[in-house]
Amino acid sequence: MPPSEADPPGFLPQGGNYQELLSYRKSEIIYDFTFRFCEKHLKRGDRTIDQMVQSARSGKQNIAEGCKASITSAEMELKLVNVARASLEELLLDYQDYLRVRDHALWDKNSKEALYVRKLGRSPDESYETYRPLMDTRPPGVLANIAICLIHQANYLLDQQRRRLEKDFVKKGGIREQMTKARLDYRKKQQSQPTKAPNLPPPAQ
Repeated sequence: MPPSEADPPGFLPQGGNYQELLSYRKSEIIYDFTFRFCEKHLKRGDRTIDQMVQSARSGKQNIAEGCKASITSAEMELKLVNVARASLEELLLDYQDYLRVRDHALWDKNSKEALYVRKLGRSPDESYETYRPLMDTRPPGVLANIAICLIHQANYLLDQQRRRLEKDFVKKGGIREQMTKARLDYRKKQQSQPTKAPNLPPPAQ
């Protein structure tokens, strides 16, 4: 049934499509990349495998869950974005540890290699397939640096997302504030409408 003009306005935002978020798409690439990196370049039984894969998964999943939660809870969305950010930061440290203990060089952020990866990361159709040829042909030290570049990109996107969420929360409030505003707006609209005269029968002759 379509809503009538007397129906109160909806206060729930339209959202939940996490696959449109650049931060989610980037984190999905990081998960796919990390899963294959660990499978190919870490020894079976190494506890770091579970740790790295779980951190990559946590980043991806919490972004998705936060986006879904945004429909009913701005506070929960912000909390889950923070969890995703922390998970990717943990994964970043694991890749940096991988390079350090194996005496591999960490790329400078302005090196030609890092700039090349950042350029790939700006491609509108970026996916894991963008990096599959590199995974299949480059040594692990190079791959770890590529992963680090990807994580920095994802963290930047999450920082932007977090700042927007904080700004929106201060401006609009959470679900309770939005429910209260919706009720007040509805009552105000009802009170402002003119009262119609009843249809009385004609006077008796």
